[in-house]
Amino acid sequence: MAERYFLAVLHDVAPQTWADYQPLLATLDAWNVSLTWLVVPDFHHCQPLQEYGGFRQRLDQRLALGDELVLHGLFHCDDQPPPRTPREWFIRRVYTHEGEFYRLDEAQAYSRLEAGIEAFRLSGWPLQGFVAPGWLMSSGTRQALSRTGLRYTSDARHLYLLPEHRPLVAPGLVMSSRSAWRRRLSKGYCERLLRRHRCSPVLRLGLHPQDLRQPASRDYWLAVIRRLLDEGRVPLTKREWIERQAGGHGAS
Repeated sequence: MAERYFLAVLHDVAPQTWADYQPLLATLDAWNVSLTWLVVPDFHHCQPLQEYGGFRQRLDQRLALGDELVLHGLFHCDDQPPPRTPREWFIRRVYTHEGEFYRLDEAQAYSRLEAGIEAFRLSGWPLQGFVAPGWLMSSGTRQALSRTGLRYTSDARHLYLLPEHRPLVAPGLVMSSRSAWRRRLSKGYCERLLRRHRCSPVLRLGLHPQDLRQPASRDYWLAVIRRLLDEGRVPLTKREWIERQAGGHGAS
C-alpha cells in the first residue's frame, strides 16, 4: 500500500491564542507529530508580531523542531462594509465573522498579503504558504496571490499550487466548538469524512483555539491523531507534503 499522510494544522495562532495550544503540545511532541502553524501577524488589529518578542521566540523554537509557519491573513477579522445580500450575510455573520479576504479587491488583498509577508521577513521566518481566514478568498485575493511569490494556498478541500492555482486534493476535517450541539454535529461530520477518505493519500486536520478550550473537542482531536498514527499515516507539514508531490512521491 502506498504511504499515506496527515497534516495537523493549527489555526488562528497569535499571542492571544498561544495558551490554548499548550495542553496539546506535550502529547503531540511525544508522538513526533509535525505541525503547521497558521500565524496571524496582527490579530484583530491589536497584537502586532513585532511587539511580542516572547511569542516570536516560541515560534522560533517550533521552527527549530521542524514545524512550519504559514501566513493566516493579516488581521483575521472582517473589517469590510456590511453584507449586501442574504448569502453574503450568512457567510460573513453565521459561517464566520472573520472572513478577512472574502470581499477584498486585488489591490486591497495584495497590500495585506505584502504586509503579512513583511512581518514574516522581519521575524526571520521562512514562508511558502497562505491560508485565508475561514478559507474565504475573493477573486481579487486569488489574483493577488499569484503575484506574491508564495508557493501555495488552500481551501477546505484542496491545496493549490501558486501561481497557477493548480489544485491538489487534500480533504480537510474541521470542528465547530462554539456550542454543544455544534460539537456533536462536528464530531459526526468528521467521523463520516474519516470513513469516506480512509484510503485518501492525505488528510488535513484543522484545529482551532476554541476546540482546545473544550475538553471534549480537545480529547477528540487527540483520539483522531492517535488513530491516524496507529493506522500508519505519517505526519507532515504542508510544505513537506507539497515537496513530496513535486518529487513524485504519491501525487494526488
